[in-house]
Amino acid sequence: MAEVEPPRDYEEFIRLIHDRYDRMSKAYQKISVYIIQSPNDVAVLSANTIAERCTIHASSLVHFAQALGYEGFKDLQDLFLRRLSMAAPGFEARKKALDLELGARKDRSEAGFFRDLVVRDITSLQEIHAQVSGEDLANAVDLLEKSETIYLIGQLRSAPVVELLWYVLTMLGKRCVVLDPSGGLATYVVGTMKDTDLLFAVSFRFCATEVVNVVEVAAARGIPIVAISDSTLSPLAKSAKVRFSVPEHEYAFSRSLAAPMCLAQALTVALASRRQGSKDEPHIPIVTGQ
Repeated sequence: MAEVEPPRDYEEFIRLIHDRYDRMSKAYQKISVYIIQSPNDVAVLSANTIAERCTIHASSLVHFAQALGYEGFKDLQDLFLRRLSMAAPGFEARKKALDLELGARKDRSEAGFFRDLVVRDITSLQEIHAQVSGEDLANAVDLLEKSETIYLIGQLRSAPVVELLWYVLTMLGKRCVVLDPSGGLATYVVGTMKDTDLLFAVSFRFCATEVVNVVEVAAARGIPIVAISDSTLSPLAKSAKVRFSVPEHEYAFSRSLAAPMCLAQALTVALASRRQGSKDEPHIPIVTGQ
């Protein structure tokens, strides 16, 4: 029997997951990340399928639900079914619709790989458009606009996003510093930041240790942080003043940067509009011409 009162709506459930996440077992953390990234799929998939995607035993889902006060996983799933009746289509539904529209085919040719990547990128862009709020975008641009110096950090797969931000923000006249891994000094540079500066961090699943360390040190010193990650449970997200979650639904070799790149571009275009006084066609200077 349930010993505690379980969350009765989705928002309360998400708050509870965030509150307990750091104290959860590794298996429960895997379940939490999947549930937060794919709530629509949780509503309709079987427990065995969800367990397979989380690389856990199905019984762990039952124990997870009971630890939150539910009688079993089916009771938890009912909460997601109620949410689904009012929610936009999830990633898998969007991808299936695109597959049907573009003519799904299972081939291993170069053209086949290209088509599959395009479908996934379009789906990711549709999903981030549905998830990112105008308030978060405005708050992030506020921080970019008023900061004296913008410190940027993102390693491994996140590096191209940071390079794009550094290039465009510099062209817009913002003082930017990229915290790269050379010399192992990135964490120490945080000690030179002021509360009038901003840290913009980008990292995804299996976050680079140095990026996490820099974010934690900056947060402890009261430095405002904007973060792009793949989950609201990311080590970056919990320290950020503004956080953008770009969920990944398959951790394969071909992890796309379409959605985070689009988000980075949207922030810089909005900033350009403010700085240049033109909301219709903001002009971002380029090196090769006017």
